[in-house]
Amino acid sequence: MKKLVLVFVLALISVGTFAQMQKAPMVGGAVMSPSKNIVENASNSKDHTTLVTAVKAAGLVETLSSSGPFTVFAPTNAAFDKLPAGTVETLVKPESKETLTNILTYHVVPGKLSAADILAKIKEGNGAAVLTTVQGGKLTASLKGTNVILTDTKGGTSIVTIADVNQSNGVIHVIDSVLLPN
Repeated sequence: MKKLVLVFVLALISVGTFAQMQKAPMVGGAVMSPSKNIVENASNSKDHTTLVTAVKAAGLVETLSSSGPFTVFAPTNAAFDKLPAGTVETLVKPESKETLTNILTYHVVPGKLSAADILAKIKEGNGAAVLTTVQGGKLTASLKGTNVILTDTKGGTSIVTIADVNQSNGVIHVIDSVLLPN
């Protein structure tokens, strides 16, 4: 009987672990663990190497590893590649740290906003939700079909391509373009 109970308990643990693994999304070929923080998970994504390099160059690793919570709209490497040639290389230079920090913190909203939270804000705002970033600027979230679109203050747009990548200190929403503040 004890053996049967032990087998049953192990089976439940295995099913629970499998279910938990299924809930953790894949980003950049890596499982994003909800028990890891934003920097730890982003560092494991092969689609976010440029973002991680930029976060390090801006000195934001400690901040984005803290308890938060934060909502991060995380541009992919392909998003950074859309910027004019040489932009990223210039931004990661020590003399560009203030500008880089300004851009990166424009992608962060205080608190943890799930996709459902953002959609509710869009509905409450009659089609648009204005989000205040850590940088102090505004992002406008809206819907185009089933896509959440973020519009920066310069009119640039980005699509949320992967939503609700939960972290121990917030949530990441993967986006396809870099957003630029004033």
